[in-house]
Amino acid sequence: MKKLLIVLIAVFSMGSLMAQSKIAHVNSQKLLDTMPSRKDAMKTLKELETLGYNELKEMEEDLQKSYSAYMAERDKLSPMSQQYKEEALQKKQSTIQMREQEIQQELSQKANAMNEPILKRMQKAVDIVSERKKLNYVIDESVTLYFKGGIDITNEVMVELLKLDAEETKKP
Repeated sequence: MKKLLIVLIAVFSMGSLMAQSKIAHVNSQKLLDTMPSRKDAMKTLKELETLGYNELKEMEEDLQKSYSAYMAERDKLSPMSQQYKEEALQKKQSTIQMREQEIQQELSQKANAMNEPILKRMQKAVDIVSERKKLNYVIDESVTLYFKGGIDITNEVMVELLKLDAEETKKP
């Protein structure tokens, strides 16, 4: 009988604790899409990507010209000259592949460096609103399979986020 009473007390205590927990949700993608600093970062990354693409395109065009020139004169070359030219073409192809990997790595590093302060500002805005509303949990809608109820604090966080973003971009 005592065990049953203890179990009932534990169940009711947990129920009251759960009722005290305040849960909210936020749409992080919507927040990111409204930030001027993120828009600027995306524009900068797109420009860098275009520069890298153009560089690779020029390298590939040069390779294609070299290959066409080689094919045009191949029958006139000695076997040793053919081998030398083929190795040079393979080296150009390898250089293009290595440069492509370098560009991808550079873009990834730049994106991480640019996104880090943006994500920190978003977290700070969520923290400010969570403290103000005395929330225990804030769940991101974009990674949640199902949610119903709770408090949508996206607009309130957006206001704080835009303030933080404006302050941060004013700094020299």
